[in-house]
Amino acid sequence: MIKKKLNKIILFIYKIKNIFGFSTQDSSTLLGRSNERFRRIFLTGGSTLIVKLFSASINLITVPLTVNYLGAERYGLWMAISSFMALMSFADLGLGNGLLNAISKADGRKNIEEVQTAVSSTFYMLLLISLLILTSFLITYPLVSWHLIFNAQSELAVEESGPTIFVLVIVFLINMPLGVVQRIHNGYQEGFKFQIWLIVGSLISLLGLLLCIYLELGLPWLVLAFSIGQLIAVILNGIFLFNKQRRELWPHFKYFNFSSAKTLIRVGLVFFILGVLTLLSNASDGIILAHTNGTAAVAGYEIVKKLFMFSMFTAFFITPLWPAFGEAIESGDVKWAKKTLKKVLKLSIISGIFFTLPFLIFGKQIIVIWVGEEYIPSWSLLIGFYIYIILNNYIGVMSTLINSSHLVKKLIFPMLLTALTGVILKFFLSLNFGVSGIIWATNIAWSIFFAIPCFYISKSIFHITSDDNNDKSSY
Repeated sequence: MIKKKLNKIILFIYKIKNIFGFSTQDSSTLLGRSNERFRRIFLTGGSTLIVKLFSASINLITVPLTVNYLGAERYGLWMAISSFMALMSFADLGLGNGLLNAISKADGRKNIEEVQTAVSSTFYMLLLISLLILTSFLITYPLVSWHLIFNAQSELAVEESGPTIFVLVIVFLINMPLGVVQRIHNGYQEGFKFQIWLIVGSLISLLGLLLCIYLELGLPWLVLAFSIGQLIAVILNGIFLFNKQRRELWPHFKYFNFSSAKTLIRVGLVFFILGVLTLLSNASDGIILAHTNGTAAVAGYEIVKKLFMFSMFTAFFITPLWPAFGEAIESGDVKWAKKTLKKVLKLSIISGIFFTLPFLIFGKQIIVIWVGEEYIPSWSLLIGFYIYIILNNYIGVMSTLINSSHLVKKLIFPMLLTALTGVILKFFLSLNFGVSGIIWATNIAWSIFFAIPCFYISKSIFHITSDDNNDKSSY
């Protein structure tokens, strides 16, 4: 009896050692593939956590500095414009997520030619989209009264609205085709390599921001300095990736394939629709709040949001599950996917309940110390974000599974209902209950119209996949 328990303990220690080790596991067996997936999930999740902690530490410095330097309205303007830019993040028509799925599935089949074609086709399509958007933006930019869109009031905020969004759009469009670098890392479950470069980018951003404040430059220069760091990091990462790690994936036009491009666009459009609807639901917060409660109110809301985001460390381990689920299901290891989903779901919800609790209890005191008494939040706002984090942890896990499958298109209708209901409720609740109405509207819409459908769609994935595997085994 004692010997059996000792053997189990030794086996458990050996398994943990393999999972947390840096050496690649033997992928010729089911156990080896399972350990390798977990190893990459923990490496990517752990490195992402380190980067986020690093970024959080930088935020502890930069948020008070920028709030005090810019003032509530101009800082709120920055956050409102950032929310607007978030709405553009799926201007790639979902091709980035389509590429991630293509790589993870091709990796499950060990087909490098498919990856070469997918990477090159995606890169040149993104380059074309970026150039088209740039042309349209340069034509329309002088014709738009940007300060009216963001409800800027002071003379300086009105003057800085246009140049600030110009800087963000240009940086965003340069970044768009370079997005294949991150998708390659993520598709191969090597997101930890991308995260290392983000630290470099964060340091560059911090130095640039401090320099701008020291020189007493305006908001557009601060935004440029803060944004350029990540752009430089991605460029350096791409040079290293295509010249050292995966030279065979360099985007050559000869690998561009119209058939592959059409498939990527078809899959990408599903992610594009979901992305637009998701961002309509989430990133509309700042814009709606600016119109219902004033631009200054956005600053207080975003500060509380940043505070609670510190507790979402489980998201760092959830995201790497996407390519892992895709590769596992494609290679026929459905049992691993089902077992892992249950474990991660429990861990994510429980950690959300307990690790977010200190921010709920001591949120007011933390914010007073952090940025000052002017931004003390209401209990309603704190409780709303507490529930939001727990809900987000559940949805995040379920979405990674569904996103990796062919049933991802079934999320479109629930997401449409979530987005429309959320926007309507945000206007109504923020007008009647103030700033906290925004987060409560979000919680209500996501709970009813998205969380419940996710549960039933995930059950369908395992049912269909099990039937497919049974059919294959019968031949």
